[in-house]
Amino acid sequence: MEMKKIATRDSYGNALKELGAEHPDLVVLDADLAGATKTGTFQKAFPERHFDFGIAEANMICAAAGMATTGLVPFASSFAMFAAGRAFEQVRNSVGYPHLNVKIGATHGGISVGEDGASHQCCEDFALMRAIPGMTVICPADDVEARAAVRAAYEMEGPVYLRFGRLAVPVFHSEDYRFQIGKGEVVKDGSDVAIIANGLLVYEAIKAAEALEAEGIHAMVINMATIKPLDNDLVLEAARKCGRVITCEEHSVIGGLGEAVCSLLSEKHPTPVKRVGVNDEYGHSGPAAALLEQFGLTAPHIVEVAREFCGK
Repeated sequence: MEMKKIATRDSYGNALKELGAEHPDLVVLDADLAGATKTGTFQKAFPERHFDFGIAEANMICAAAGMATTGLVPFASSFAMFAAGRAFEQVRNSVGYPHLNVKIGATHGGISVGEDGASHQCCEDFALMRAIPGMTVICPADDVEARAAVRAAYEMEGPVYLRFGRLAVPVFHSEDYRFQIGKGEVVKDGSDVAIIANGLLVYEAIKAAEALEAEGIHAMVINMATIKPLDNDLVLEAARKCGRVITCEEHSVIGGLGEAVCSLLSEKHPTPVKRVGVNDEYGHSGPAAALLEQFGLTAPHIVEVAREFCGK
């Protein structure tokens, strides 16, 4: 039976609509991209609570900050390249510095944006948002987790950066899955190597672990949707048990999940780590699947890394 596939940007739009029916203080802001970010789903249901700022992302973030001071819970939405990149100063100074209750819904993150090319393939957003004090950074793996993450972001007080994807990805969580900010999830137990992943790389890690099992390599797979705050206890437990760690993310190897894990382990429990991600280079235009393969963001490449790492 083929697994259902849903893009997490669709999950974002559906979750906003559901939450909007429950919470009249939830408002949604967009920057001329409601169709692409899927906030149009919310707009159709609650047009009086949806605000389009045009191609003016910095202004949108500042308006979201102002709305938050009145008790509203704004979700400001755009592509990751614009929400984290173009509006960085406003996110830092108008949202992060006063620690306002603004949620940033960033879609089209990573290489899998595909044909839009390097200018839109944001592989630096984790690094930018992690550097802002008090910012929570989340990258869910599938539809179920994405919808749960949006709800969790609404329920917590303080700024949150949520990254969603354009590409439809397999839904491997059941509807009873419970998401907690700051907590990782052991998807598969193992003892030879721990594979810590987020976003669409989680399912690739699962497939890699299944292939490695056939070769006698027992890989632990951890879904680390929350990049900040990192689940330090789970990372340390995995490192102690397996002795080797591979991190997998659709982001630059600089500044993202891999560096967060390396920073923790270097201080608390020095452990060999291999990082799977975008290797300090720009993407380019092309079909999403082909780009993921070219940049090594697939199960076969994870298998190669693990096989070499484990001396097989």
